Amino acid sequence: MKLLLDTHIWIWYILGNPRLSETLQQAISNQINELWLSPISIWETLLLAEKGRIILEPTAKQWVQNSLQEVRTKEAPLSNDIVILSRQLNLRHQDPADRFIAATAVHHGLTLATVDENLTNADCLKILS
Repeated sequence: MKLLLDTHIWIWYILGNPRLSETLQQAISNQINELWLSPISIWETLLLAEKGRIILEPTAKQWVQNSLQEVRTKEAPLSNDIVILSRQLNLRHQDPADRFIAATAVHHGLTLATVDENLTNADCLKILS
């Protein structure tokens, strides 16, 4: 399975957060699955740290770099086509990061690993939660 990790799923997995379902833990740790991460997730993670919503040690930048080494993912590039698609998807809210991540999943034919209720009910997405 080709999985695009939503930002919170990536963070939860790295931090060992108990809110991450057993299904997602197993899917992420399964060597057969291909893991993808959008640069938007890195941007969101850095914003969360800047706002003090999460604490990442030793610094947010170093945490991100270490995490990218710890859990090998493919970079899901952001492209003009994805940006255009982000405005065409029928999603119930307008959060730009969620729209970019959802459009990335659709564009690349990836299953989105998320528990975000704004995305789990979207007909246009394949979801694993």
